[in-house]
Amino acid sequence: MTAVLESTFAELNEAQHGELAAAPREERVRVLAKMLVKPENEALRIVAASSGLEISRPDEFDLSLLTVIPARMLFEYRCVPLKMDDTHIHLATVWPPESEIEDWIYTCCDREPVWTLGLPDKISDFLTKNLGVGFESLEDTEIDLDVQVQAEMEGKDDENAALVRFVNDVVQQAVHDGATDIHVEPQEEALRIRYRVDGLLIPVPVPENLRQFQDAIISRLKIMARLNISERRLPQDGRINFRVGDNILDIRLSTVPTMYGESVSLRLLNKKTEALTFAQIGFSNRDESEIDAVLKLPHGIVLVTGPTGSGKSTSLNAFLRRINSPDKRIITIEDPIEYEVPGVNQMQVRPEIGLRFADALRHVLRQDPDVIMVGEIRDRDTADIAIRASLTGHLVFSTLHTNDAPGGLTRLVDMGIEPFLVASAVEMIIAQRLVRRLCPVCRIRKEVAATEVRRAVELLQLPESAGEGVDHFHTPSGCETCRNLGYRGRLGVFEILRVTERLHDLIVGRESTRAIRKRAMDDGMLSLQHSGWEKILKGVTTLEEVLRVTAADS
Repeated sequence: MTAVLESTFAELNEAQHGELAAAPREERVRVLAKMLVKPENEALRIVAASSGLEISRPDEFDLSLLTVIPARMLFEYRCVPLKMDDTHIHLATVWPPESEIEDWIYTCCDREPVWTLGLPDKISDFLTKNLGVGFESLEDTEIDLDVQVQAEMEGKDDENAALVRFVNDVVQQAVHDGATDIHVEPQEEALRIRYRVDGLLIPVPVPENLRQFQDAIISRLKIMARLNISERRLPQDGRINFRVGDNILDIRLSTVPTMYGESVSLRLLNKKTEALTFAQIGFSNRDESEIDAVLKLPHGIVLVTGPTGSGKSTSLNAFLRRINSPDKRIITIEDPIEYEVPGVNQMQVRPEIGLRFADALRHVLRQDPDVIMVGEIRDRDTADIAIRASLTGHLVFSTLHTNDAPGGLTRLVDMGIEPFLVASAVEMIIAQRLVRRLCPVCRIRKEVAATEVRRAVELLQLPESAGEGVDHFHTPSGCETCRNLGYRGRLGVFEILRVTERLHDLIVGRESTRAIRKRAMDDGMLSLQHSGWEKILKGVTTLEEVLRVTAADS
């Protein structure tokens, strides 16, 4: 079979053949696809034609037969059973098997293996979903946990140890699923692991015997973050540098003691994440024009508001990239540094040694900056320095935690900043939320009655005219591309407030957020709900998503 493959891939040079042979079995289709500059499914078809094997579909994988073959063997050979009779067992695998694999399968099942091929991702996803993340690492229940943990404490970090492999598998799977956070949560009868994907928590399938490894897994995570594993009564915070492929993740780890053990949360930060354009973030052409007009100003403050995880840092990163040029000195003060921006001087605050936002900002002002980005205005001291920096000729970007854009103005006044300074310094406030994006592959166009449209308009508190001419929405369906969720990725909805002369007087007069909001709407500001409605009409999200993230602001 191998000889047939080699003759078929004659167009590959000797080095490529060597690279293909040296690659792990589960990576060979991907490596071949890259060499041939073809999609993976096409590369798999070439392998199938060369080897004489058929290609199986994911719906042919048989869950009931997973116990026939040891989990470690399924993982090592990357195969899943399809069907079995008295003399044969049919399996799908990622690459034509060697004779050694066939012998082991025969020895294990006492049946002759019959092979087909399957896409590596589909086979891995099936095994992970049904056996749990890291199932192959913890299959051996005779692991001496005390010996492993003690070895790690002494600096003998065995990369092949079961606990090491399991924790690595959990993090790598989170990266594969596009998760931003991992939560390891001890429960009374189980150790629960959940990923936050597209803003929502998703339970992770884990091996049934995971509970017995709870203390060892948590200790392993704490060792990676250089924390004190013997301290289980107090919260601790640490950092982990974790390599995934060519990227190194900066993982922020936090532990808190709970009733059934320490709960561990990991925030995954990939500084090499590709920067998003304004359109990818979700800004409309109108939004982009408004923001560009402010970004061209030589001084002033631009604030982005919203709850944690609403994409504020992503928007600020896009603003910095928009104005970044060799003739501007840009300095940022962040906690943490979530994105690397080429050409920008980025500083990490370190409260434990006295380097807080306000302290860092004072020093940055002596560095002759043109543009300053402060990760968050948390107190009066930082707010006061940022306001005065903008009034002395600097363009300042920052974030606040408020529900809407007008609330950002009153929040600064509540901090103790004089209203006339707020009115003079702040140029724009953008409130934002993130909604899940409909999967473009499987979304469904649905005709809707006029009554449904009117109901949607009422729920979003929009004028009746907003629903004129609307006769359809798009709804989620579910496919392999979006893992049957109906959604894939997220985009923003925005409320953009530009401080006008009419608003200036209200701010100086210490008017309420409600009064400022009414004047801003009269001046043309569109609400978060209106921004969401526009994206509903474009078919990129749903009414349910917009209501989910804006309900508290209605």
